[in-house]
Amino acid sequence: MMGPHTDGEDAGEMTEQPTTLPALRLPWKRSMTGRDPDEAPRASTPLELLFDLCFVVAIAQAAVQLAHGIEEDHIGPAVLGFAMIFFAIWWAWMNFTWFASAYDTDDVPYRVLTLAQMAGALVLAAGVEPAMTKFDFTVGTIGYAIMRVPMILQWLRAAREHPAGRACALRYAGALTIVQALWLLRLLLPAPWGYVGFAVLVIAEIAVPVWAESGGRATRWHPEHIAERYGLLTLIVLGECILGTTVAIRGGLDSAGLTLDLLLLVIGGLLLVFGLWWVYFVGGDEHGLTSMRIALTWGYGHYFVFAAIAALGAGLEVAVVYSQHLAHVSGVVSGLAVAVPVAVFLVVISQLRRLSWPAGAENHLMIAVLVVLIVGAGVLAGVLGIGLSVLLQGVVLLAGLTGWLVIASRRAKAVAVSE
Repeated sequence: MMGPHTDGEDAGEMTEQPTTLPALRLPWKRSMTGRDPDEAPRASTPLELLFDLCFVVAIAQAAVQLAHGIEEDHIGPAVLGFAMIFFAIWWAWMNFTWFASAYDTDDVPYRVLTLAQMAGALVLAAGVEPAMTKFDFTVGTIGYAIMRVPMILQWLRAAREHPAGRACALRYAGALTIVQALWLLRLLLPAPWGYVGFAVLVIAEIAVPVWAESGGRATRWHPEHIAERYGLLTLIVLGECILGTTVAIRGGLDSAGLTLDLLLLVIGGLLLVFGLWWVYFVGGDEHGLTSMRIALTWGYGHYFVFAAIAALGAGLEVAVVYSQHLAHVSGVVSGLAVAVPVAVFLVVISQLRRLSWPAGAENHLMIAVLVVLIVGAGVLAGVLGIGLSVLLQGVVLLAGLTGWLVIASRRAKAVAVSE
């Protein structure tokens, strides 16, 4: 009796299969001469995606601690700690992302140094809780240093192997080394000088790319790759937002079952997350990244975009806990814990698109109206109930987005007819 693959036709097909495996061996070393800024297509690599996931662990920890701080009515310290630790997370991610856009060789030394940066991100994640609850940044600073030292080595390698970009690369390496040493020395400062030192070093970090790119040949980054990298981290942080809210809802179901408030929170929270996703991924940002000045401003502004999304996840967790009568804050605070991050996201993304979109493409008046209505719905949480407040915020966001899309479509048709 013949088996299923013993007939002549199948046997012929099998003999036509490739007899050798594709070249799977990773080269030990390539010359780090810089990527082509006009390369097409230029997509994110699996290594970059794995890198992002390591950073989201730290972002998730920061969001959890922010939610707990608000729930316990320690709003000021919680927000300040979140803003401080989130800067370290975002800045290390941003530095790697722009470097990879210009110099990703994907060889063994590059991967090993990237692995070291991922290890630093995990150490930083372990330091989030003491940083936000005790303002003890020792572990977080060590994790940050573990991330930054490989970044300095990457720039030194680029300086050695890419003569055209040597001046710029050496500026980066030198400045990062000095600033990183100062971060470690900051741990010796007593309060409140430690906070002053933190603010000064944040300014120094932000100034490094501006100064480094001003000398010699500028770094040749890829606009489409940069836009995609930022979009992918936005997606991942939105996913963390959903995950954190789901965990909180699961706890609410276990303690009190499915209540009307909880049901409205689920629907409203989903509408808000979907609305932020839709607003961000309307598209076209990469076409406006036409200069280093615009690109740096656009990239820096994403600190508030990413932080707002993570804070929304924390706010939704606060809302769930409040609906179970377990939070030590008022309904107004719980409503604003959701509304304020959404408002910040809308204001910042609107301003960033003044840089990356053609003039007149963004409707700033509509954004202003949306912000007022969403914050107003948050304030009314004490009267409407937290579930209805969050639902109203989600409905307002999607209604405003739909209205903007209709207006934008009509404008586009009018321009097409006039031409």
